[in-house]
Amino acid sequence: QVQLVESGGGLAQTGGSLTLSCAASGSMARRNVMTWYRQAPGKERELVATIINSNTLNYADSVKGRFTISRDNAKNTVYLQMNSLKPGDTGVYYCNYRTLFMSEGLGSWGPGTPVTVSS
Repeated sequence: QVQLVESGGGLAQTGGSLTLSCAASGSMARRNVMTWYRQAPGKERELVATIINSNTLNYADSVKGRFTISRDNAKNTVYLQMNSLKPGDTGVYYCNYRTLFMSEGLGSWGPGTPVTVSS
């Protein structure tokens, strides 16, 4: 089992920056997919950014050019650097781990960290 704990959320102003961290523990597959999702109040959860193994990155169109996903394998930690924040980035951010053989949305989830961007 893999356990995930997110941190780094909080309050930011429009145009500001935050860096989220997702610390993983447990038995992780060497080849895996780490994904950041977010859920805004009253809306469905949406994919924000994915890092497959260590070299394939995907982003939602709404965050391209503003957010950067990265990982430190030595620390079993995935990061989400968020710049030029907008009020629309407000939500609870969740980290997800899955192996390459699992469908999107399966695997392990963290409890989430809230992000609020004020206008």
